[in-house]
Amino acid sequence: MTETIPPITLPPSENPHLEGEWLQERLLRWLDTEFIPEAINHTISQRAAQIFVRQRMEGENDLGSLVIAIVTEMQAFDFSKSFYGEFAIANAVSDLLLDSLGIDRCCGQ
Repeated sequence: MTETIPPITLPPSENPHLEGEWLQERLLRWLDTEFIPEAINHTISQRAAQIFVRQRMEGENDLGSLVIAIVTEMQAFDFSKSFYGEFAIANAVSDLLLDSLGIDRCCGQ
């Protein structure tokens, strides 16, 4: 029988807007280096950070729930000028947050 990976909980946010600025900067850097810099990357990183900040202000600390919120809300975003989609963005946010917490993305430890 396989053991499940326990949920990852972020520490409660003391300054969601500062977290959002950090996330927007890091996500933009990731978008620009992962494929090619595009003007739309700024808008994508800004929108993802807005969703993240709102969720954190509402008290959401569960990483899985944050990722689902980003996927769900980014579905309404027009990705036609980008090589990315809502799942790539939500996964990138998850990776950036895990890296910031020092958690290995492979195994959740």
